[in-house]
Amino acid sequence: MVYPIQTNTVSTTRLRITDTRASRKKEKTVAIRNGETTKTLASEAVPDTAPAVLPSPFDMIAYQRDVLERTILFFDTIRRRANNMLDHEAAGKPPVLNFKYETVLDAREFDKPANYALLRITAVGDDCWDDCVDLDKPPVIVLDPRAGHGPGIGGFKRDSEVGIAMHVGHPVYFVSFFPDPCPGQTLADVLATLRNFVEYVAKKHGGKKPILYGNCQAGWAATLVSAHCPGVTGPTILNGSPLSYWEGEPGINPMRIMGGLVGGVWLTHFLSDLNQDRFDGAWLVQSFENLKPGNAIWDKYANLFMNIDTEQDRFLEFERWWNGFYRLSGEEIITIVENLFIGNKLEQGKVLIDEHCVADLKSIRNPLVIFASYGDNITPPQQALGWIPAVYKSTEELKRAGQRIVYLTNTHVGHLGIFVSASVARLEHRAILEHLDDIEALEPGLYEMKIDNPTEDPDCDHDQYHVRFEPRSIEDIRFDYPEKAFENVRQVSEFNESVYRTFVSPWISAIANPWLSQMLYWTHPMRTSRYMFSDKVMPWMGVFAVLADAVSKNRHALEDDHPLIAQERRLVAEISAFWETVRKIRDAAQERQFTSLYGG
Repeated sequence: MVYPIQTNTVSTTRLRITDTRASRKKEKTVAIRNGETTKTLASEAVPDTAPAVLPSPFDMIAYQRDVLERTILFFDTIRRRANNMLDHEAAGKPPVLNFKYETVLDAREFDKPANYALLRITAVGDDCWDDCVDLDKPPVIVLDPRAGHGPGIGGFKRDSEVGIAMHVGHPVYFVSFFPDPCPGQTLADVLATLRNFVEYVAKKHGGKKPILYGNCQAGWAATLVSAHCPGVTGPTILNGSPLSYWEGEPGINPMRIMGGLVGGVWLTHFLSDLNQDRFDGAWLVQSFENLKPGNAIWDKYANLFMNIDTEQDRFLEFERWWNGFYRLSGEEIITIVENLFIGNKLEQGKVLIDEHCVADLKSIRNPLVIFASYGDNITPPQQALGWIPAVYKSTEELKRAGQRIVYLTNTHVGHLGIFVSASVARLEHRAILEHLDDIEALEPGLYEMKIDNPTEDPDCDHDQYHVRFEPRSIEDIRFDYPEKAFENVRQVSEFNESVYRTFVSPWISAIANPWLSQMLYWTHPMRTSRYMFSDKVMPWMGVFAVLADAVSKNRHALEDDHPLIAQERRLVAEISAFWETVRKIRDAAQERQFTSLYGG
C-alpha cells in the first residue's frame, strides 16, 4: 500500500544542517523568508571543548562601526516601508503586479456589481504580448487570494506564476480586486463575476477553456466556479487551497481551531457591524502573523538587520504587498466563515450559491491539480486533499465519475512560498503548465505527480526533466480528526450567531458611523505599527534618510567569518529558538483548551 502523505510534517520555519569535523564544524541555518527558503546565516561554531578566543580591540571597533551602520540602514528601511504603505494607500492601493497590464472588464459596472476587475498581461519587461504568447495555447487566468491582502502576489516579480505562464507561452489574465467591496456584495455576486470573466476569456480565444490558477482562498473560489459552472473552465490548479477546513495535525495547524476558541462567527459579524458592514482585512493578516509570532516580531527583522546590504529591496518588495489591507463586505465574510471555515460545508455539498443551487464538488468534470506543502502550517496537505475521500468514497467511485485529480507536494516550502518562491515557480509551476495536456489525457482516477531530474532553469528543454503520474488510491489519503468536536463548534457558532444577530447586531449597526469606521481603520495595530515610522507621521525619522545616504556611500561591512558576526548570529538563532518554544507551548495550550471545550 502506498502512503503519499508523509507523517514527518515540517513544523518549524528554521532547520539546522551541520557538517561535523574534527575540531570545528561549519554551521548553516536555513530560514524561511517571506515564504521562500533561503540560506541566510553562516558561522563557524567552535565546540565547547575548544579554548575561547577573545576578539582583538580592532575587531571590537570594526564590529561596533558595522552595527551602527546597519542600525542606520535598518531604520531607514523601516521608514521607507512606512512611506511606501502610505503612498500605496494614497494611490488607491493598485495591484502590486510587476507586469504591464490593461483592464478589460470592470465588474463594478455589471448588473450585479462586485469589486473585481479582469486584467490582461500585455508585456513581460521589454517583451510585449506578441513576443511571449502562443495563441494556440489555452489562456491562463490567475486568481489571487482575497484574504486580507491586496492582489498581485501571483505576479509581483518576474519569476512568478504570471511570469512562468507567459514564459511557457500562455496568454495570461489576472483577476484583480479593489480595496472596498460594492454595497451589499455577496459571495454569489463574486462567483457570478468570476464566471463572466471565464466566459469572456474563452470567447476571446476561440472557445478554448481557460486554465484557472487559484491561490489559497482563490483556490476554493475557483473550485466553486468549476462546481457551479461545469463545462466552462479548463484544468484548475489549486495552490495551497483549503477545502477541508477541519483537518490538520494538532499543535502544527492551529488555525483550524481558532473559530472554536472565539465562539464562532459572531466575532466576525461584530467587527463587520462596527465598520458599517465591511470587514477590515487587517484582522485576517494579524491572524496570519499570530500563527508564528517569532517570525512577525523577531525573525524577519533580525534577518533584515543581519543582511541589510542584500535584503532591503526584497524586504520592501514583499512588505508592500503584505501591508496592503483590503476590506470584504460583511455578508460576504460571514458567509465564508460560517459555511467554510467553521461549517466545513464545501466538502459536504452544502454551500448555498444562490436560492436555486448548492455547490456540489462531484459535479466538477475539469481536471484538478492540487499543489500542497508539508511546510505549510496554514493549508497543510490534509486540508488540501482531505475533501477527496469525503466526496468520493472510493477510487472506483472517482473513476466512475470520470474525474482526474492530480496532486503534488513540496517537502518544506511555507504557505506563501507556494505562490511567491522563485524556485517553486521555475520548477513546480512550470512542470504543471507544460504537462497539462498529459494530465487531460490521463484515465479517470487519482494520481501523484512526480518530477525526476528537477531543474529550476526556465529555459531548459522540455525533455531535460521528466514528469510522471503515479496512480494513487483514495483509501490511502484518509485522515483522522475529531469530527465530533468540530461539529460541536459548528453548533455553538450557530447558537452564538443567532443570539448576536437578534439582540446585539441591530444596536451595533445603529451606533456605527463613518467617523468610527475611519478611527478603527487607522488605529488598527497592523497599520500603526508600520506607518508610525514614516517621516510623514514623525518628521524626525527623516534623519535616517540623510544618515543612510552617507553610510551607503562609505559602507564598512564585515565579512561573514568575522568572530563577532558569528557570535551575533548564534545569539539571533537562540532568540529565534526561544520564540519557537513559546509558540509550541501556546499552541499546545490552545489545543488542550479546545479539547476541554469541545471534546477530541
